[in-house]
Amino acid sequence: MKTLYLDCGMGAAGDMLAAALLELLPEPRRMLETWNALGIPGVRFAAAPAEKCGIRGTRVSVTVDGAEEGAEADAAAHAHPHEHEHAAAHSHPHAHEHEHEHAHMGLSEIGHVVEGHLTLPDAVKQDVLAVFQLVAEAESRVHGCPLPEIHFHELGTMDAVVDIAAVCLLMHEIAPDEVIVSPVHVGCGQVRCAHGLLPVPAPATALLLQGVPIYGGTIEGELCTPTGAALLRHFADRFGAMPVMRSERIGYGMGKKDFPAANCVRALLGERAEGTEGCGADVPGGAPGLTDEILELACNVDDMSAEAIAFACAKLLEAGALDVFTLPAGMKKGRPGTLLTVLCRPAEKAAMLRTIFLHTSTLGVRESAAKRYVLARETETLETPWGPVRRKISSGYGVRRAKYEYDDLVRLAEARGCSLEEARALLEDL
Repeated sequence: MKTLYLDCGMGAAGDMLAAALLELLPEPRRMLETWNALGIPGVRFAAAPAEKCGIRGTRVSVTVDGAEEGAEADAAAHAHPHEHEHAAAHSHPHAHEHEHEHAHMGLSEIGHVVEGHLTLPDAVKQDVLAVFQLVAEAESRVHGCPLPEIHFHELGTMDAVVDIAAVCLLMHEIAPDEVIVSPVHVGCGQVRCAHGLLPVPAPATALLLQGVPIYGGTIEGELCTPTGAALLRHFADRFGAMPVMRSERIGYGMGKKDFPAANCVRALLGERAEGTEGCGADVPGGAPGLTDEILELACNVDDMSAEAIAFACAKLLEAGALDVFTLPAGMKKGRPGTLLTVLCRPAEKAAMLRTIFLHTSTLGVRESAAKRYVLARETETLETPWGPVRRKISSGYGVRRAKYEYDDLVRLAEARGCSLEEARALLEDL
């Protein structure tokens, strides 16, 4: 499975994400040319090598009519002085009263720019608009005003449109099967904006990251911007520790400021084997193994036949259960019963519950989270005089073992008119 893992140990912003993903491409210069041909007058995208704490990476910058977003926008009376980049959003019930000070754009104007002027695939345009929608909805809830009254500063908006479009186009180009994001470092302290001093993470960022694992740490400053948070929210399939994967390319996207830690987003692109969602577990003196987060769903039944229980177990396995097993249990009033236990991944919980309630007589299901330690598994196919035979290889925790696929052994034994042990011995003698 083609997996993209984003390490946000120093937060995330649109420019940092774009730079990290850019480094994953075999020909980044060609993508730069595509960005600069997006069709926004006066906007220019540039990328240059940068170094943070001795780590080499890429920093991207956007200029609007020759000025980089940050200096002019930060000086504006009601611009958010965010560390990396933003389209600062505010509620303006009477926006016309401020037109003489700064130009602003609402969602409809942004939609016109994206739909009518950007030379992007339709799918990428929809991603760009969806990210802006997330930011606008968060700002709307924070300020307590309707979406039509949310406006973005024009200079910051052009910068953000290009950053967001760049990230969306890169995600379209890389086309990972899954995107996993680390817990997000948001920073600590306060940030000054048009409304005064606000806590870090800024209210819109906190809302966008609601339900996402985040932490403050000891570094003062806003490490994750609303734009970065919205991009992570839109593209992430899940948040958590890095899975067991074979990384093939690594990219570093650098931020503008310097901190005691390397101010960058790290992107790792590689292959992850099915069933290895957890992180590695090292065993002293042995090879690393795998860990996997699973759920145990259990229920007791005392009024089902053995045939009905067997049918329910089969249906649970068909629905995606990792394993299903039963144990005899003593029930209320001294009646013999059965304890049914289902092991599944968290993503399959809803399907498992539907199947349990449909095919058993239980009125309730208990849930327990568990960490499973497993051997890494792979299957190889051996070419033999009797046809192909699959062999499963398991390794980790200092052990390595191999086992022939049962169905293939049965086929060989039936074809030769011998026992399974004799069939296995034939293969071992090759």
